[in-house]
Amino acid sequence: MSRTPVDFALWQAADGTWQLWSCIRHTAVEGRTRLFHRWEGARLTETDWKPMGVAMMAEAGFGETPGGLQAPHVFQIKGLYHMFYGDWVNICLATGLDGKTFARQLTPSGKAGMLSEGPESNARDPMVLRIGDRYYLYYTAHPNRQGAVYCRTSKDLRNWSASKIVASGGSAGNAFTSAECPFVYQEKTTGFFYLFRTQRYGEKAETRVYRSRDPMNFGVDDDRHLVANLPLAAPEIIEHAGQHYIASLLPSLKGIRLARLKWTRK
Repeated sequence: MSRTPVDFALWQAADGTWQLWSCIRHTAVEGRTRLFHRWEGARLTETDWKPMGVAMMAEAGFGETPGGLQAPHVFQIKGLYHMFYGDWVNICLATGLDGKTFARQLTPSGKAGMLSEGPESNARDPMVLRIGDRYYLYYTAHPNRQGAVYCRTSKDLRNWSASKIVASGGSAGNAFTSAECPFVYQEKTTGFFYLFRTQRYGEKAETRVYRSRDPMNFGVDDDRHLVANLPLAAPEIIEHAGQHYIASLLPSLKGIRLARLKWTRK
């Protein structure tokens, strides 16, 4: 199989350049074949970003599954960049000052993994949203091959609450790929929270969108919050210079695409 970029993250580094890191699968790396590759662009909307090479690989010495890196998510707090990512079993955290290089934040036992849903559940695709004085960590996992979107909360990004399923089932199904790449965005004018939840990659890409007043409930075994079904995969919402953008995987799985996004009332 050819190497393909899948789950990714976009952000602006300390020097003003834009960074794109993507999980690349089907590489020659041992184990799960995955690693992080990065690209750099002078402007968010320019084309043909410069490839910068391999950015990060799994480290077995820190308890990470060989070749198991998945889905980076990066944001900045008071000059410190935080990158959440999956290592095939756990959700992990690395930080850095320049937005280009990151150091793993290890647990007291010297491991990178902060939390998981069990060794066979493949906790992955994390993203973090701040609401009030708490951080909400959304991710997917599939205990017993049943995919769902999970959430935990924290005040310090280190100590997390017990997990809660916030979306599963409904027309998206309960397969292990039915709740991938969760991304939650709060629309400022209405206060609604929107969950983007992917079921399929490639030419038949499919992502369902749910709207809720409660960031801990987007529907379990029902579609009452379902508002859209989009033909794209692994979307991420970016705000820059007063404009919203949506990034997603190309249908060919050979790159990332970006489009302007406008919120409208029905």
